[in-house]
Amino acid sequence: MGSKLAVNGGEKLMSGKKFPAWPQYGQAEADVLLRVLNSGIWGINGKETGNFERAFAAYQHCNHCVSMVNGSATLRNALIACGLEEGSEVIVPPYTFLATATAVIEANCVPVFADIDPDTYCIDPKSVEVSITKNTKAIIPVHLGGHPAQMDKIMEIAKRHNLYVIEDSAHAHGSEFAGKRVGSLGHIGSFSFQSSKNLCSGEGGAIVTNDERLAEKCWSLANCGRAKNGAWYEHETLGGNYRLSQFQAAILNEQLKKLDAELEKREANAAYLDKRLAEIPGIKPQARSKEVTRRAYHLYVFRYEKERYNGVSRAAFIEALSSEGLPTSPGYTTLIYKQPFFRKNNFGPFAGWKHSNPNLNYNETVCKVAERAAAEEACWLGQNLLLGEKKDMDDIANTIFKVYENRDDLEK
Repeated sequence: MGSKLAVNGGEKLMSGKKFPAWPQYGQAEADVLLRVLNSGIWGINGKETGNFERAFAAYQHCNHCVSMVNGSATLRNALIACGLEEGSEVIVPPYTFLATATAVIEANCVPVFADIDPDTYCIDPKSVEVSITKNTKAIIPVHLGGHPAQMDKIMEIAKRHNLYVIEDSAHAHGSEFAGKRVGSLGHIGSFSFQSSKNLCSGEGGAIVTNDERLAEKCWSLANCGRAKNGAWYEHETLGGNYRLSQFQAAILNEQLKKLDAELEKREANAAYLDKRLAEIPGIKPQARSKEVTRRAYHLYVFRYEKERYNGVSRAAFIEALSSEGLPTSPGYTTLIYKQPFFRKNNFGPFAGWKHSNPNLNYNETVCKVAERAAAEEACWLGQNLLLGEKKDMDDIANTIFKVYENRDDLEK
C-alpha cells in the first residue's frame, strides 16, 4: 500500500504543486488593447474583428466567419439562419452545457435528446438515427472535450434525411476529423471564446461556414437584421446586436497566434497521460476515434469504474484526488433534460414545441449512457493542466494510482 491518503490525514502527494494559470497572456495582449483604446474605435468600424474573422475562418478550413458576443448566440442564430420553422425538432446530446439545447428553444424549436457513445461521450450516431421523426430538421453534435463527434456517420444520416448539421465546437478549436477542421464538416460550426476556452477573450463566439448564403444570414442576424450592402437604417430581417467588440477581437488575434503551440503541447501531454492512466485499474481515458487526426483537449476526460474501487462513489474518489492537490471535477452532473425548467417545460415565451408536440414531457426521456456518465463515471481535468511538463503528467498519474492503492481506506 502507498502512503496514507491526504483525505484521511496523510501528506499531500502534490503539496505545493502549481499548474499553469489560464488564460495565458503577456505584453502582446496589453499592447493591442492599448492600441484599440487609443484608436477611439471600439465598435463596429474597427479593423480587429474583420482581421480575426478572416484569420479564424482560414484556421478552421472555412470560407466565412461571423464573430458574435458568445457561443450561445452563435448556436441560436445558426439555427435561425437555417430557416427552421417553429416546432421543428433538433437532435442534441444531453451531456453538454445547457446552451446547446436552450439555443434550440430560443429558436422556437424542440430539443430531442440522443444518447452518447460510452467511450468518447460524444453523441452516438445510432441514437441519432432512431431519434429522427418527420419533424426533425437539424442535428447539433458536440465535440466534447475537444474530441470530434463521429462526423462521417452524422453527415451521412443528415444527407439521407435532408437535415442541417450545426457543429457545437465550443471545446474544439483546431480539432480535426479525417484531416478536416471541425466547423467545416457540417453546414455551420459554432465556437465559444468564453474565459475557460482554449481560445478565449473573456466572452465571445463565432460561426464558421463554407456556405455564403448561411454566412450572410448569420451576419444579418448579428447586425440588427441589416443586409451587408444595404443602407444603415434598412433592416431586412429580425435581428439583434450580437457583435463582438474590437477589444475582444484584438485579444483573439493575439491568442490565435499561440493556439497551435498550445494545442500541440496538450496533445503530447494527453497522449503520455493516456498511457500512464491505462496502467491503473478502473481508470479509462476518453477514447480517441481512429478518424480523429487532431484533438484540442479543452478537457482531459476519463471514466471512473467504481467496481475496481470497492464500490466507492465517484464523489469520494474525486474528494481524495482533490485532497492530494489534483483539481478534479465530475463535470456535468445534471443532464439537460433533468434540469428543473425542462422537467416543467418552463420555456417562457418560446412555445414552438406546443405546435408540434403539445404533450411534450421530458420526464420520460432516458439516455442511459449519459446518465451513467453524469451520475457515476465521468471525471474531468482542466485543459490548463495539460500545459504543464511531462513530470506534471507523472504527478497526476501517481496521484490517481495512490488513491487506487489506498482504495480500501476510502469512505463509501
